[in-house]
Amino acid sequence: MLRHTIIGIAAKEIGQTEKPANSNRTKYGRWAKLDGFAWCGIFVSWVYAQAGVPLPKIGFAFPGFAGTQTAMAQLKKWGRIVQQPEPGDVVFFDWNNDKRVNHVGIVVQLLSNGTVTTIEGNTSAANQSNGGNVERRTRNLKHCIFVRPFVLENE
Repeated sequence: MLRHTIIGIAAKEIGQTEKPANSNRTKYGRWAKLDGFAWCGIFVSWVYAQAGVPLPKIGFAFPGFAGTQTAMAQLKKWGRIVQQPEPGDVVFFDWNNDKRVNHVGIVVQLLSNGTVTTIEGNTSAANQSNGGNVERRTRNLKHCIFVRPFVLENE
């Protein structure tokens, strides 16, 4: 199943870090030809491409997106907002609840306690949106906007 493939690819990346620290330099950035840029969106795009279902070009010249604001502005091009996420869906985070997304990851599991488990690139406990690591995180739903990419519509 495609959703499990996406989660499996993302999970194998847990523990990957920027090299050197605080540089935004990663294999994901090199893949997108945007090495040194904030890479949470690049990570999500890379995972989908590795799963064989690349997201469409959303802003830059590679399959997918780098900027979270650009991805949301062009949402109709690549997906739709959903209330009940499934594994493999994309989750955007609005930390300040100001209608401006700050970060993005991939849904692993929606939990019954008002949280969601995710896998995210460029995060850490010290910096939610630019932390330099690929990590499994548990997030409060109040910060989440869930998006189902069109490539997952029939899954």
